[in-house]
Amino acid sequence: MRPLLDSDRDAFIAVANDPLIWEEHPEPDRATAEKVDRFFADAIGSGGAVVVTDADGKIIGSSRFEEPDEAGDRILIDHTFLARPYWNLEDYLEVKTLLFDHAFTAFGTIELQVGVHNARTRHAVEDFLGAAYVETVLTPLGDHALYELSRSAWAERA
Repeated sequence: MRPLLDSDRDAFIAVANDPLIWEEHPEPDRATAEKVDRFFADAIGSGGAVVVTDADGKIIGSSRFEEPDEAGDRILIDHTFLARPYWNLEDYLEVKTLLFDHAFTAFGTIELQVGVHNARTRHAVEDFLGAAYVETVLTPLGDHALYELSRSAWAERA
């Protein structure tokens, strides 16, 4: 994993333009050219986006660390996606472990927002990552399930 760069645009878009990645997402048409371009621009503008690479350095996905809360003890990790060849539990857990281990060096709690109808991701977040459902929140993209995971709960899983 490494920070997202402007020069990653084409590789990022090549992965993100797969409609199947977004079929359970609140914005299922995110793979359109206009929306993928905007998604990349938002990711670069966030200052917290990272790319996931394979052993050869090829981009296979992305995620984003959002702004921490005012107290500086919790951070939202959002917008995570992987290319279809990496849709397996081992790769998913490896990516989330890298993200979480990094976040827990500075924050006590991680928040995750998952579209309420994204059963695939909600199952993984609850059953394999151990995050606790908090509430359903309305975002600009619709209803999302808000989860949280504490540093101590994550450490207990290790």
